[in-house]
Amino acid sequence: MTETITGTDRSAGITYQDLLDTDTHPVPEVLRRVSPIDPGATTIPIERYISQEFHNLEVEKLWKKVWQMACHEDDIPDVGDYFTYEIADLSFLIVRAKEDTFKAYVNACLHRGRLLRETHGKRATELRCPFHGWAWNLDGTIKEIPCQWDFPHVNPEEESLPEVQVGRWGGFIFINPDPNAESFDSFAGTLGEHFSSWPLERRYKEAHVSKILRCNWKVAQEAFMEAYHVVATHPQILAGIGDANSQYDVYGNFARAITPNGTPSPHLAYDPSEQEMLDAAMDVQFEEPSKLVVPDGGTARSVTAAGQREALRPVVGNEVDSMSDAEFNDSFYFTLFPNFHPWGGFNRIVYRFRPNGNNPDESIMECMYLSPYPEGEKPPAAPIHHLGPDDDWTDAPELGMLGRVFNQDTYNLPRVQLGLHTTRKESIVLGNYGETKIRHFNELLERFLDQE
Repeated sequence: MTETITGTDRSAGITYQDLLDTDTHPVPEVLRRVSPIDPGATTIPIERYISQEFHNLEVEKLWKKVWQMACHEDDIPDVGDYFTYEIADLSFLIVRAKEDTFKAYVNACLHRGRLLRETHGKRATELRCPFHGWAWNLDGTIKEIPCQWDFPHVNPEEESLPEVQVGRWGGFIFINPDPNAESFDSFAGTLGEHFSSWPLERRYKEAHVSKILRCNWKVAQEAFMEAYHVVATHPQILAGIGDANSQYDVYGNFARAITPNGTPSPHLAYDPSEQEMLDAAMDVQFEEPSKLVVPDGGTARSVTAAGQREALRPVVGNEVDSMSDAEFNDSFYFTLFPNFHPWGGFNRIVYRFRPNGNNPDESIMECMYLSPYPEGEKPPAAPIHHLGPDDDWTDAPELGMLGRVFNQDTYNLPRVQLGLHTTRKESIVLGNYGETKIRHFNELLERFLDQE
C-alpha cells in the first residue's frame, strides 16, 4: 500500500472536476456542482453502535419521526395489494387503495391490537383482523364490527385506522409516523434535480436481496458511504478506480459521493496503462475478464462509455448519444437521511439499511437493482430474496459479480461490531473529507436526537 502524502488537504492525482474536463460528451450540470462539508474533526461515541439504550432512543426520536422508504410502488402494483413494513418493533401497512392512491396505516387492530397483516398480499377488498374479524375498507374507514350490538360505547365514525404520512419519489413509497412532520418533498429538497437525467420512475425492480448482518445498522451503512475502504478491502480494482479522488457533497438532508472509474487510484506505486484501468474497472461487472480493448489514443473511460451506450440504446433510445462518459462510468451514490441509498447514472444499485428488530448488534441490509426497460414493456418487480446471517451473498445469483464484492465488504462488519464492544476507546474518529457522508449523517442524527 502506497500512501499519498501530498502536503495538501487532498490526495494526489486528478480531481473529479478536472477528470470531467476530459469527457468526450457534454457533462450534466448536476455533476459540476460542488458542495463540500464544513471541515472539522468528528468523533462518534461508540455507545451509538452497541448500546440498547441508544437503540431505544433511536426508535423514539428517529424512527417514529423521520421519513423512511417503506417499499417500491411495484411491490403493490394492483388495487388492494398491501405491503408490511417493519422498523425495530414498529409495523406499518402500505396499501394501494386506488389506482394511483397509496395509504399507510399503523399495522394493528383497534380492537385488541393484533397485527392486521403479517406479510405482503394481493388484491384485498378489505383489511380484516384474523383474531375477531373487525374489518376496515382500503381507505381505512371501518367496515364491520362483529356483534356490534355489544359495543354501544364504540363510535364507528371514530374507528378509522390511524394513518401515517405518505410520500413518493423515484417509484418508491416513503412514510413518516409523525403527523406533524414536514412534507416529504420539503424533506428531500433538491434530490430530484440530481436524478432528472436518470429518472428512477422509468425503471423496474430487477432484483431485491435482503441479508441479516451481525452488526449495528449504522456500522453496516457507513461501510457503503465512502471509498476510503477500497484500498484495503478491494485491492483488486485499484488500477481502475479513483478511490481517494472521490468527490463528496452535502445538500440538506442528503449527501452525494462520486467515485470515478476508469482512472487509477493514487495509492498505486505505478502508473497503470489504459488497458489495465479498463480491465480493473470491468472486473466488478463481469464473471470473465473484459474482452474490450483500448485503441491507440483511446481511454478506458471512453471505451467503457461507448460500449454502455450501445448496450443501452435498444432500451433507452438515442438519448444515450447526449450522455457523458461519466454517466456510464462513475459511481454516484447518494444517501437520503437516514438510511436510503439510491445510485445515479446507469448504475442499478439502491441500498437500504435498518435495525433487525430491537437488537443493536444486528441489522438488515437490502440491495435492489433498478433497471431501465423499453417503453411499454415493463416487467414485474422481483420478489425479495432473503438471506440469513450465515448465507453467502453469492447465494443470490441475481446480483452477479456484486455478490463477490459484498462478501469482501460484509466480512469486515461483524468484526467491527465485536471490536466496538472490545475497544477501550470511547469514540471512533472520522476523516475530514473522505468520510464526509458519515460525518453528515451523524450531524443529522444529532439533530433528530436533540428534538423535544
